[in-house]
Amino acid sequence: MTWLEGVEKLRPVIVSVLFILTSQAANCQLVVSPVGPTLVNALVGANLTLAVSYSGASDPVVTWFKGSLPVGTWTMNANFPPDIANNSRSVLKIERDGSLTFKGVPQRFTGSYTVELRKSGLGTVSLTFTLNIYEIIQNVTLITEPPFPQEGAERFTLRYNMLQGVVEQEIWRFNGRDLKNGTQYLIEGSSLVIFGPNRTDKGSYSVTLMNPFSSMTIHKNVTVLYGPDEPIVEALPIQPFYKAGDSLILSCRAEGFPLPVPQWIFGGQILPDFHQGVLNLTNVQTSQGGTYTCSLLNDLSKEKREKNVTLKVYDTPLGSPICSVVSVNNADLQYKCMWAGGTPEAQLSFPELSNINSGAGTFSLTVTSSANLNDKTITCLAEHPIEQNTCNITAKSPRNFLPTMKTSIELDGKIAVTIRCVSEASPQAVVSWSQGNESVITGSTYQISSDTTQLKILSHNISTFLLAPNYTCTCRNPLGSQRKLFQLQGPTISDSSLFPNQDGTIITLTWEVPPTSVVTGFDIQMKGPDLLSHGGDYSVPKRSSKEYRIIQQKPGYARSADVFLLDPDKTYRFRIIPKARLTDGKPSEVHRIGPGDGLSGSAIAGIAAGIPCSILALILVIGSIFLIFYHNKKSNKTRYPVSRAVEKVKTIQPKAVSHNILKGGLRSPPDYNSLYQTPSERSVSLPMFVPPAPVRVATTV
Repeated sequence: MTWLEGVEKLRPVIVSVLFILTSQAANCQLVVSPVGPTLVNALVGANLTLAVSYSGASDPVVTWFKGSLPVGTWTMNANFPPDIANNSRSVLKIERDGSLTFKGVPQRFTGSYTVELRKSGLGTVSLTFTLNIYEIIQNVTLITEPPFPQEGAERFTLRYNMLQGVVEQEIWRFNGRDLKNGTQYLIEGSSLVIFGPNRTDKGSYSVTLMNPFSSMTIHKNVTVLYGPDEPIVEALPIQPFYKAGDSLILSCRAEGFPLPVPQWIFGGQILPDFHQGVLNLTNVQTSQGGTYTCSLLNDLSKEKREKNVTLKVYDTPLGSPICSVVSVNNADLQYKCMWAGGTPEAQLSFPELSNINSGAGTFSLTVTSSANLNDKTITCLAEHPIEQNTCNITAKSPRNFLPTMKTSIELDGKIAVTIRCVSEASPQAVVSWSQGNESVITGSTYQISSDTTQLKILSHNISTFLLAPNYTCTCRNPLGSQRKLFQLQGPTISDSSLFPNQDGTIITLTWEVPPTSVVTGFDIQMKGPDLLSHGGDYSVPKRSSKEYRIIQQKPGYARSADVFLLDPDKTYRFRIIPKARLTDGKPSEVHRIGPGDGLSGSAIAGIAAGIPCSILALILVIGSIFLIFYHNKKSNKTRYPVSRAVEKVKTIQPKAVSHNILKGGLRSPPDYNSLYQTPSERSVSLPMFVPPAPVRVATTV
């Protein structure tokens, strides 16, 4: 038998083996399937399981995802527990069959969950569940935004709020009719939006909220505010005008919801004596003539409408004439005169300016400015058939003035110098600015205020101010001008002082700055020991007292600084450094407070060098005293008497040394040790020398 025949005989066996192997391979395919629905609804706090079953492999790796984030993983039948995400361990558990169990599930666990099974060599399979966690719908309220819908508004909104609950479906109704999205209504989220509300949208609105476990319907009556409509104002009886002493009625009404509240206003005051819009005027006087305003207010919508009615009461004008003068093109003068009211209107004129021009009620006259009008009082003559009156106006050229300057730092770090020039004038003076021979206009560097009285100069660099030519402000009106020229200077302190308190523990530094100095701040510097804390200790670790250091920083407008606490037994020195942003000016004078500094090293060296010289001088003094003493002793020899016939009486004033010798003999030598005493040991008052009384000596020969 050949091998081919042997193979042919074994063919059925080979086919059977291949069939068995193929069947086993088919049974080894990894499969996962749900046990129950994949859409799961549950109440908050319930226990539930997303159940699965699998086949085709033993001990696969199972991983559960919420959305795309893994919340737990485990190898089936492993000896170690499943690995659950930290924020889910109290809720989630992976069962031994791979199912995911929830214990007391919170509402935040709503979402899609995917289980993924993975086995080496068999690939990965997955299955997705949808989990909806619901709360019982409770405590639903329905509100309107704004609280009172108003006709003519763009929209108003009805919105529901819940203390608790999850809504799966909502139905909005108006007067029992279901509402759908369209041009008038829009349902979005928890809101119903009504576009272009009007008075016909008044009615009952309701919303029904549902989920698989509960439902609730809430109602709200909505009133749309409207009005006031156009007011109807009447004066009865109808007449073209009223005379003083007449009586009449003013009435005012308008439609609206709620019904508008009327008010009558005259001369800016609310009139109290009216009822439901009807105002009775009896014995009307000229002061009651003019415009009456009926104001109608909707108390809820706060909408207001007004309508005027003018009462003409013939009588003299009200008040007195009013005069003024203004500039025309900064070249001419326009005099104005006004006397309001009156029937007929008063005739107004300026006789000193023109004999032919006049006007009624309000009159103005433009004239060419001239020197003779400066400080001249012009009278307006107001003529009425019953009364004549006048008012006066005086035009003035700009007066002498002093510019003021302020320095600050802008948000972008630029130094800003603001110069203000204001001159008393009538008409008001217009200010122009120049730098050197060029006019200043508003731009990136210069900003001129709307009334032209202020010029703001901006720059990052202090040299821009110091190297610039002089600035000039000119105040001008048609009658003349005044100008001031000034040059800005760097940060400077013109004067400073120091004032200590009684105990020497607190000082106040004050300083002054020149009017044109550009200063944005001050550094307060100190040299000496550190300041004390409130407990008497040094407030910071001791630093070198031989150098100045900054202890305070003050803004540019500051002119004083308080420093405390100082040790009254120590010596301090203070000075102020003016600054223009990062540029320091010259320091102020140094102010010292304290007992003193003691002897410096050079002073001690000088004293040491002077000791030998002092000893030599002392020896010379002692020698001189000895010689004087010896000479006096030699001069006391026996003298021969003179003749008694020649008797003279002399009155003498002996020397202090001789007197002492006569009275007490020789004096003790001086205490040379006192020469070496310290100044404090020698600082006693010297005895005052009192000369002795005169002595009469008679000599007889």
